[in-house]
Amino acid sequence: MTTYWLERAYVDGRTVDSVRVAVADGRFSSVEAGVEPGDANRLAGLTVPGLANCHSHAFHRALRGRTQRGRGTFWTWREQMYGVAARLTPDAYYALARATYREMVLGGITCVGEFHYLHHGPDGTPYDDPNAMGHALLAAAADAGIRITLLDTCYLAAGIGKAPEGVQRRFSDGDAERWAARADELRRAVTARATRRENPSESDGSAVVGAAVHSVRAVPRDQVPIVARWATRHDTPLHVHLSEQVAENEECMAAYGRTPTELLAEASALDRRTSAVHATHLTDTDVALLGGSGTRSCVCPTTESDLGDGIGPSRHLARAGSALTLGSDSHAVVDLFEEMRAVELDERLASRERGHWTAGDLLDAATVTGHRSLGWDDAGRIAVGERADLVTLDTTSVRTAGTGADEQTAVFAASAADVVHVVVGGRVVVGGPDARREVGAELEKAIAEVWE
Repeated sequence: MTTYWLERAYVDGRTVDSVRVAVADGRFSSVEAGVEPGDANRLAGLTVPGLANCHSHAFHRALRGRTQRGRGTFWTWREQMYGVAARLTPDAYYALARATYREMVLGGITCVGEFHYLHHGPDGTPYDDPNAMGHALLAAAADAGIRITLLDTCYLAAGIGKAPEGVQRRFSDGDAERWAARADELRRAVTARATRRENPSESDGSAVVGAAVHSVRAVPRDQVPIVARWATRHDTPLHVHLSEQVAENEECMAAYGRTPTELLAEASALDRRTSAVHATHLTDTDVALLGGSGTRSCVCPTTESDLGDGIGPSRHLARAGSALTLGSDSHAVVDLFEEMRAVELDERLASRERGHWTAGDLLDAATVTGHRSLGWDDAGRIAVGERADLVTLDTTSVRTAGTGADEQTAVFAASAADVVHVVVGGRVVVGGPDARREVGAELEKAIAEVWE
């Protein structure tokens, strides 16, 4: 058993002093506030639960600093993204994803939802192991020390009624039944690997295989229910890109006479397991369908601003019953503290009013709610029985000094650079002074190899 004394900690929705936690078999066995440290390991500063990054495309990290040059739209950015997708092999994908996941861990992210659609070889032919790319991502997460929900993505079309073309052939299994068969193979392999673990702290696994519908553009209407039924059968998360672009809505209306949200509702793809990623351009009916079904809304403010997507109705969705989660998506920025405050700041820009989200609301979105959207109902809180994830922030940095050392500090002052110590499942994964330099060098090498 390991014990930590937390100078200040976010526990049960508030910041408290002098919290002593005990960790056994990767979980909190006791949590006591207002106690002396004794012989516990002391963590000065503010400690919050581990953060959940609910939407990631790991290979997009290679685009940072490149796609921001010049003018363009989401659609011109997409062509540059396809250029990276065309270059990756399983080995190169592993190296890039491991470095990207290590960057996440440095910023306090202890769980990632990887929206994975880069499945096959360059011409669309499956590898000898049809899940070679998925296994590369799982191995990268394990070696980076981050928990992962691999959202195996069904991607079948270049647009409504259009066959995959170019690099998109790497994404397609042909139809949803073949996608489901491959996803079943991956799920069985992950389950088998978990049962073979020798470390007791990892006996309940560090990976979940979920499902994703890439979008209503990329999955034909009659194929969406097959993916939804797969997620229901396995009681696993189902994520979907939803109404990120106005053009997507227009294309869907022209083809089907309904919005993307309405199409998903008719396909029984909206429920408590579902997360709608972006959910930017919605009608009032869409908002009611998402909220009424218990579907969560995953917003990715730094990516949405980088791509010029627009500002989604996050507060309106929450009032309707669609809980907020967060993602870094394209990794133009990997900083969930920035994503948290950007939700509130974007609402202010759109409404010209302040105070839509409290710091507690946003911190909960990034922790407990985010973990639940990724299939981890036992993570995201500092509480007995929960997975022992701890993220400690320096409260004396130039960003955080004098800000109160509470949840306001975490959301409205801190950045990923203020994270000084990270525990994932009871294991210390960030704690040394040289980690950032090491990960920077790893990123430099992995990205250079992609562009060679």
